[in-house]
Amino acid sequence: MAKLKSTFRNMFLSLFTISFVVAVLLAQVNKMTAKPIAEAKALKLENAIKEVVPEFDNNPVEEAYKMPASNGDSLLVYPAKKGDEVVGFAINTYSNNGFSGNIQIMVGFDMEDKVVNYSVLSHAETPGLGSKMNEWFRDTAKPAQVVIGRNLSEENLSVSKDGGQIDAITASTITSRAFLEAINRAYAVYKASDANSSATTKNKAEDNTEKGENNDE
Repeated sequence: MAKLKSTFRNMFLSLFTISFVVAVLLAQVNKMTAKPIAEAKALKLENAIKEVVPEFDNNPVEEAYKMPASNGDSLLVYPAKKGDEVVGFAINTYSNNGFSGNIQIMVGFDMEDKVVNYSVLSHAETPGLGSKMNEWFRDTAKPAQVVIGRNLSEENLSVSKDGGQIDAITASTITSRAFLEAINRAYAVYKASDANSSATTKNKAEDNTEKGENNDE
């Protein structure tokens, strides 16, 4: 019986040692890969912003801020500027109503309410069906399905099956509805950001005028 107890103890010690070594190795691997993963995410974000807004010379990531969305949530807004002038907004938007759940999109608007471009950041839609949204909505050879250049001040985007302007992805109407929902949500936030930007610009101009008048005195 004593021999049996000794065996159990040895097995326990062996398993404990193996588990401890594995845990230490995993911690080291996580530590080594954390920085490259973070850098890769940052680069993906920067590239997505560059893809969806007019040319800019500021750092939209450093100047990013949150704006409330209509559903009580908030979206990240990345202002694109040329000098002191805002030329567009990149907005990280989403829908939870995709065929397989959450869809994350970066969509950009110019200062005339038009969609400049979009970049799909993440999704779990069906390969070969819903996943076609990566290119479907900017295929200029098929204008009826393109969102690029659409002026959302005229009306929100919706699929043609619902009486809207955009042809849905073939056999993926649910994904298409979710995609357009994300675009519309971003536009609502864009309008609020545009209004804030215009107010800020106006206030700065008034401040500069007042300073000039004071200097004249």
